[in-house]
This record gives sequence, C-alpha cells and structure tokens, in this order.
Amino acid sequence: MTRTLLATAIALALPLSASASSFAGSSAGSSAGASSNSSGSSSGNDKVVMQARDDAAVFVATDGRVRGAQLEAALRVMREHRADARTASDLQLAMAILAR
Repeated sequence: MTRTLLATAIALALPLSASASSFAGSSAGSSAGASSNSSGSSSGNDKVVMQARDDAAVFVATDGRVRGAQLEAALRVMREHRADARTASDLQLAMAILAR
C-alpha cells in the first residue's frame, strides 16, 4: 500500500509543479468537503490549503521527510477549523489535501 501511495503522490506531484498556480487559483473555492465553519474567512482558509498541494504531494511521496512551508500553514489552518483534523496525522491531512 505504501508503494502505491508513493507512486500516486509522485504522479500527482509531477504535473502540479508546472500548473500549480493556475490550478490553485481556479479550484480554491470548489471543495465540497469544506469546513462546516461559517466564518467569512473560510475561502481564505481554502486558498491556503489548496496552495499546499505541491508541498503535500512531496510530503506524501517522501513519507513525511520533506515538509514545505505551505503544507505547514495548511496543516495549521485545517487543525484550527476542523475538529476531525485535530486528531489526524500530518500524513493523513496531506493525503486529504491531495484528494480535494
């Protein structure tokens, strides 16, 4: 399972590096699994999380050995605004970011 997850993360990371800025900008508000928090800053939170996709892919591909600043920010935002994220591992949250 780890090898499949690693291969998937690498496959996701490669095309994202070329188009990350346009992808993050076009899909930042389209998450169906967004927080149930109704604050006005939820779209800003989604943007932080979506901008961490490249970092999340590298984190998953390296089995947690490489951590980027955008991923750290996204993990912090997710844990601040989602109760279920507080008990999830960093790897689980990185995979959730990639699944969005």
